[in-house]
Amino acid sequence: MPKMKTKSSAKKRFKVTATGKVMSAQAGKRHGMIKRTKKFIRDARGTTTLSAPDAKIVKGYMPYDR
Repeated sequence: MPKMKTKSSAKKRFKVTATGKVMSAQAGKRHGMIKRTKKFIRDARGTTTLSAPDAKIVKGYMPYDR
């Protein structure tokens, strides 16, 4: 059997942790920061874990990162 291919867009945007959670960058920080509150900008630093339904979809895109 040939190997399954990983979606290139998913491997650039997501990372699977050792426990199987999917890490991603915070949403909503590309542009328009002047209209965001200071609290939102502070809370949206770094990365976050995806919810279980979203993580299930992303793991389908990366078959060998489980």
